[in-house]
Amino acid sequence: MPYSGFRLALALWFASTVACVGGESIWPTIVNQVVEWSATSERERSDPFNEVVLDAVVRDATGRELRLPGYWAGGRTWRFRFAASAPGTYHYQTVCSDLADSGLHAQRGIITVERAGSEADVLRRHGPLRLSEDHRHFVHDDGTPFFWLADSWWFGMTSRLHFPGEFQTLLADRVAKGFSVIQFAIAFPCDIAPFDPRGANEAGHAWTEGFGTINPAYFDHTDSRVRAIVEAGLVPNLVGAWGYYLPRMGVEKMKRHWRYLVARYGAWPVVWTLAGEATLVYYDFKGGSPGAAAAQESQGNGWTEVARHVRQIDPFHRLLTVHPGPNSGRMRPLADMSLLDFILLQPGHSDWETLPVALEHLARARREFPGRPSLMGEVCFEGMHGGGSGPKIQRYLFWSTVLSGAPGYSYGTDTTWQFNRRGDPFGPSPHGMAWGNTPWEEGYQWAGSAHVGVGGRILSALEWWKLAPHPEWIAPAATPTDFMKPFCAAIPRRLRVVFLPKGQPRWSEPVKLRGLEPGVRYTARYVDPITGRGEAPVGVQPNPAGEWSLPFPPILQDWVLIVEAK
Repeated sequence: MPYSGFRLALALWFASTVACVGGESIWPTIVNQVVEWSATSERERSDPFNEVVLDAVVRDATGRELRLPGYWAGGRTWRFRFAASAPGTYHYQTVCSDLADSGLHAQRGIITVERAGSEADVLRRHGPLRLSEDHRHFVHDDGTPFFWLADSWWFGMTSRLHFPGEFQTLLADRVAKGFSVIQFAIAFPCDIAPFDPRGANEAGHAWTEGFGTINPAYFDHTDSRVRAIVEAGLVPNLVGAWGYYLPRMGVEKMKRHWRYLVARYGAWPVVWTLAGEATLVYYDFKGGSPGAAAAQESQGNGWTEVARHVRQIDPFHRLLTVHPGPNSGRMRPLADMSLLDFILLQPGHSDWETLPVALEHLARARREFPGRPSLMGEVCFEGMHGGGSGPKIQRYLFWSTVLSGAPGYSYGTDTTWQFNRRGDPFGPSPHGMAWGNTPWEEGYQWAGSAHVGVGGRILSALEWWKLAPHPEWIAPAATPTDFMKPFCAAIPRRLRVVFLPKGQPRWSEPVKLRGLEPGVRYTARYVDPITGRGEAPVGVQPNPAGEWSLPFPPILQDWVLIVEAK
């Protein structure tokens, strides 16, 4: 799309027509579309962000109220963003901590919300994300199942990825490959010291030096990037800050930071990630050094307090999680894990060594947090450690974790988390070592991103949200110590999906499906997880014990077998 057309599309996301009746502004909009209005202070202030707290109390026709945080937009201007999930008439009135500022306090207006037309894009048509009724997967607000397939752009809001050209190139590639989520750090990304130039965008840093006050211009540029993600039909997973910024900034300022994020982005169909690697203390501490454990615990307690604050102030109740770490084996990065809606895991980046760790972390999370979805949030970024974690590992992690109960997968590359550029590599992290120098212009085209997209497309043709792990229905089955054996998930009497990491070599003992129900006629077909192409279906002829030996596929590689009832 030409840039002029892109700007027009972004403008259409916001309601922009306003009328005035009886002294009240009237804002027309449609369901799940952001409407924005402003208020202007009567006073010049030296530090508006820290001196004023401004809310709007929004009331629907039933009298139900929500309290909408306002955000300082620069100068004497404050703004509000609102989106409704149901049609109707909504009244608002502003409440300012400075009651004498009539430009901000007791401003009133009306928002009229109509149903979206059939031409509305996917997020406006189906709404933002919530958990399914059984809390096993994600759905849109209208109940439409949502498969989480995330790409990780930790520095995607910075100038290291140029906007709009490069940003749109990468975004279009991810849309074409079938990704549904873009996850990124906002304001304070990873692996740099506070106020390192690599964390800035075209307007500088999100806060002034020393965490004095917010810089609205930074967020103006961020708005354009986040809108582009939403307009492309993808869900932004917004990481509020990397964990180690908390002790530098302090809990109270981090709460103010998060209030600003909720005010600016909460009306959009976002997901919140409280912090990246929440218990990663800054690199002054070495592993096992004195004070490291205490610093981790203190940091986790601080982020717990911030999480409670986000829960209290978010009027839209967007899904909230946390990126654990530096390794998710600790399982409880927050003192109160009940504050989270779903569990992200970070088992590491050690190539083949990480595969059994990822499965063990997922199994533990599903045991310890049975009422919430658990899935990989960051694992084995492609190209990490000198070209490791290649496409076969990406296929393995995708299929093994999804068939083990994860409602999706998060992908990333060593090039696009940091956005190495040709002639301008990211450079060393604070520990003094660079993770890799391959430019993102090459890395975003690596095969793994296409292969996980193929996986998403294969599952999208099935009722994937009804699948549950059934390792007892495949023999041999993967175990923690023999993780290259097959995986199986199923819907009883209807569907079985099997992943064979080693395929089905003709010289090995045949893999068997077990527990095939009497009276159910199945057909089976192999599907190539690299291309998505399917082989011709064959009939399933179980023996009296309900077992069936899998046929041999045509090529020695990993395969997906789909077994469906006729």
